[in-house]
Amino acid sequence: MTEEMESLYKNSVWELVPKPKDRKLVRCKWVFRKNEELHEQDAMRFKARFVAKGYSQKEGVDYDEIFSPVVKHTSIRLLLAMATQHDIEIEQMDVKTTFLHGDLDETIFMAQPEGFVEYGKENLVCQLKKSLYGLKQSPRQWYKRFDYFMLKINFRRCLYDCCVYYHVFQDGMIILLLLYVDDMLIACQDKFRIQDLKKMLSKEFDMKDLGAAQKILGMEIQRDRTVERIWISQAKYIQKVLEKFNMQEAKVVLTPLAAHFKLSGQQCPKSEEKQQVMEKVPYANAVGCLMYAMVCTCPDIAQAISVASRYMANPGKQHWDAVKWILCYLKGSWRQRIMFEKQKENARVLGYVDADYAGDLDKRRSTSGYVFTCVGGPISWRALLQPITALSTTEAEYIALAEAGKEAIWLNGLVSQMGITQDCVKLKCDSQSAIHLAKNQVFSRRSKHIDARYHKIRNWIESKEIWIEKIHTDDNATDFLTKIVPAKKFKHCLNLINLVD
Repeated sequence: MTEEMESLYKNSVWELVPKPKDRKLVRCKWVFRKNEELHEQDAMRFKARFVAKGYSQKEGVDYDEIFSPVVKHTSIRLLLAMATQHDIEIEQMDVKTTFLHGDLDETIFMAQPEGFVEYGKENLVCQLKKSLYGLKQSPRQWYKRFDYFMLKINFRRCLYDCCVYYHVFQDGMIILLLLYVDDMLIACQDKFRIQDLKKMLSKEFDMKDLGAAQKILGMEIQRDRTVERIWISQAKYIQKVLEKFNMQEAKVVLTPLAAHFKLSGQQCPKSEEKQQVMEKVPYANAVGCLMYAMVCTCPDIAQAISVASRYMANPGKQHWDAVKWILCYLKGSWRQRIMFEKQKENARVLGYVDADYAGDLDKRRSTSGYVFTCVGGPISWRALLQPITALSTTEAEYIALAEAGKEAIWLNGLVSQMGITQDCVKLKCDSQSAIHLAKNQVFSRRSKHIDARYHKIRNWIESKEIWIEKIHTDDNATDFLTKIVPAKKFKHCLNLINLVD
């Protein structure tokens, strides 16, 4: 607690003033926890944090804007793919007392910390000058402060991900910085230039140098330069999830969902008695934990999570059985990792897209799925229910192409600013009719009803920003993202995108 107070005084977080008569104080408290450091060799230590009770703030009085961006997981995976291909150094840093660096725009009054009320000034209150942990606007104020500093030292903010910063030196070499709140990755082929940036950051903020990147956002990073590969996984996180839901001894299954799961809204509990029983089941908690694994390193469970998350409001027994099945699958696949491997050709982003037809049993809507790879490994993936009901397989595939096209355009812009140049992004699709519909500017009786926004794919093809190729169904890596597939086909799809043991 004394260490925490010293950091607050050092950063001049507040000044003591008489309590204003017309203002309510924001409440505060101490939070105590055990802090597990990022690196295993570091010992666990006890940590005290003084925080504001943000829920006691009033909108329009104590805060206004609170949104703060963070770097996308896709950008992190793309950086790791680039590092594999070009042998780039990746270092990691952590900001100490992150939010204390942000300057407040609002005037906020708070009570003095319990146990540290200044003698003789008991009637005074704290007028905050800096953002404090717990305040609603703290993340936003920190980002604004960091963004201002990066622009001041001649870094540019990426147009496609505002938490990616880059600087191009006169010799053409590029240095990148990716920011996720207080965690940052710094990448450059020249290690000395990384050290120079670290020194500048340390002068401005209170930083901790973590050396070569090993773990970020729960993703474990392993690198072997002898075979020119990088792996990312969440083995420890998945094991914790299994322990949390008592599934350590569960029977292993080979696919995230089996064919006998026919989930629908009809299976939701209709009686009050059944609803009360299901309220005791941690359905939303389990789906949330699984969803984080899917977002980071587990595209293999994306389709299963897409289905299970549709029934969060009122899950039934069959829905809970499906979630437990996903946990059983992870029991056998927790060692699985995304692998990036250096390619003989230049690094390029390649996309696969697919759709099922009317797979949703409630509204008979179709599911779109896409996965984009770079240097062999997946960097972006998604399995999502289409917003409209398609009237044919061709229409479902066409809508999926349009969704994947939007991601392809964004990725093409992102990689160009991160140092990869490619004329267009190739999309591989197994539907010849959908490809024909996309490449030809015609409106027939069977296609004139399709929403105009899905026809945007034609403009991208015409401007040569996207190129679509036919691929055989057996080689389409996206098949497992749209429907339940047999174990053999499922394993084949994972091998195509380098998701390996």
